[in-house]
Amino acid sequence: MTCQQRRTFLKTSAAVGFGAGTSALNMLGSSNAIADSSSDYKALVCVFLKGGLDHNDTILPYDSHSFDALAKTRSELLRAYRVGSGNSTRDLARMLPLLASNIGEFGGRQFALPANMAALHPLFEDGELAVLGNVGPLISPSSRDAIERFQVEIPENLFSHNDQQSTWMSMGPEGTRQGWGGLMLDRITMQYRNQNSSFAAVSTSGNDVLLAGNVVQQFSVPLGNNTTPTILNLPNFLKTAKNSTVMNIMRSHLMSEGSHDANLYIQDMARYNHRAISHLETYEDAMHSGITPNTAFPRTSLGEQLSSVAATIAIRQALGVSRQIFYVSLSGFDTHNEQTATLPTLQTEISEAIASFRSSMNELGVWDNVTLFTAGDFGRTVTDNGNGSDHGWGGHHFIAGGSVNGGKLYGDLPEYDLGAQMYTRSRGRLIPTTSVEQYAATLGRWLGLSEADLKSVFPNLDNFSVPFLDFV
Repeated sequence: MTCQQRRTFLKTSAAVGFGAGTSALNMLGSSNAIADSSSDYKALVCVFLKGGLDHNDTILPYDSHSFDALAKTRSELLRAYRVGSGNSTRDLARMLPLLASNIGEFGGRQFALPANMAALHPLFEDGELAVLGNVGPLISPSSRDAIERFQVEIPENLFSHNDQQSTWMSMGPEGTRQGWGGLMLDRITMQYRNQNSSFAAVSTSGNDVLLAGNVVQQFSVPLGNNTTPTILNLPNFLKTAKNSTVMNIMRSHLMSEGSHDANLYIQDMARYNHRAISHLETYEDAMHSGITPNTAFPRTSLGEQLSSVAATIAIRQALGVSRQIFYVSLSGFDTHNEQTATLPTLQTEISEAIASFRSSMNELGVWDNVTLFTAGDFGRTVTDNGNGSDHGWGGHHFIAGGSVNGGKLYGDLPEYDLGAQMYTRSRGRLIPTTSVEQYAATLGRWLGLSEADLKSVFPNLDNFSVPFLDFV
């Protein structure tokens, strides 16, 4: 059997055996290592919005001229929102203005959040939230004419959910093996003496490629109070037999204690099982001895995930980490129809979960040490298709944190002129003016990576005259 076949078998077998609660990890540092100083700690938190957030229905035009221009291209969608009724979250009177300190750069145009994102709005006003406009996968700066004349190379399989999720996370289509988060943590592991790689890449949402490195692998945090290895919780008789002889025998068997089998599959599975249970037990011990944030989170998918992130950050010293990247995700943004019923609820979920996360980080005294950012498959078309929108390319995203240069709008928030070079000829898809690599490299520089390391992670960074942005 080839090494690749063996790895594929292991990945499949492990998913069956342990589910989302465990992950194969390389224990390159002691789990009891203590970071030199909490002030040296930094973490990135990626909130991935699966399906593609409609940025045109999130960062809204607030001046009447721009609003009228959007209304002409989205007449059916705004009608579905009952705009003009006085009760619509998209009525100008109910919007939450983004009073950006650099609003003068936008030629008299103004912007706002929808009313249902009220919990997020104070972060912008307090200078702890920024908006990055028109960001997406790019190989080099592009325009409509350059693309149509085949003068520039564009990313593979645009508008495909799976491929563009992968491209956002790894700079390559579905099947790419390493993500930029994992590759950045590989380099950090070599630089920071007190960096335990076993708990550096933390996911609350499965093993997507973002956190996959060559050295660092993902640790999947159990949600809620479920901190015991999943497989040890499954049989009813074991649930009532904790600390009993039966439980200890089962644990010993799962950890393959005393196994010396010559079969390579069995050896790998033995190592996998041992590491998975060992790391979760280390995590559970740290949770029992550490600080638990008191901040109440909403009982939503994103709320629960960010609550688990906060709880993990609280025990960072017990886990021996000085740098971490977290991955959480929220689905439901592929709003081809029923957008007026679906998107406002999701926007409220985003808004309230991030606001609670900010409160918990302030409670722990680390809000300056944590930067949360959104990502997603793609933006969506400016033109509507009734009560919905279709797959686009560039879109707008949020960055939040105590170190963020917030209260500002970065990048481009283009006007709704579909004849302009920044739009594709079909359906009003924004051609990004900021690349994912510029976005991610800026976050990586804040995390502590050198310019040389970042250019080795992001192969197209030198194609852009301004490789790093100033939102953090």
